[in-house]
Amino acid sequence: MKVNLFDSVPVISDPITTEKEGELSVIAFPRFRSKFMQKYFVPKNKSAVIRVRLEEHGTAVWDLIDGQRTVKEIADALAAHFNYEENYEYRVAAYFDQLQKQGFVKCR
Repeated sequence: MKVNLFDSVPVISDPITTEKEGELSVIAFPRFRSKFMQKYFVPKNKSAVIRVRLEEHGTAVWDLIDGQRTVKEIADALAAHFNYEENYEYRVAAYFDQLQKQGFVKCR
C-alpha cells in the first residue's frame, strides 16, 4: 500500500550534512560514498563533497525536517512563511518529492 506523501515522515538521508550560510541552509554530501571512489575518481581541483545552497523557501522547509513531523505538519507550520498563498501545500509536497528523488530525504 502506497502512503500519501502528506502523511509520510521525511528523514534526512544518511550521508547528508547541513551547514548554515547566514540565513540559508547548505546541504553537503560526498561525491562518492566509497573511499576508493573518492580517492581515485574525484577530479583534480574538485572537492570530494558537493554543496547545495537552498534558497529561502527550501531552507524553511529543510529546517523543519526532524524525523517526527509529517509533510502535512511541515506544510502547516509554513503557512505564514508562504503568506497563506493558495496551494502552497502542494508546492511543499512537490519540493519533498524532488528531495526524495534526489536522495536527500527518505519519506517513511
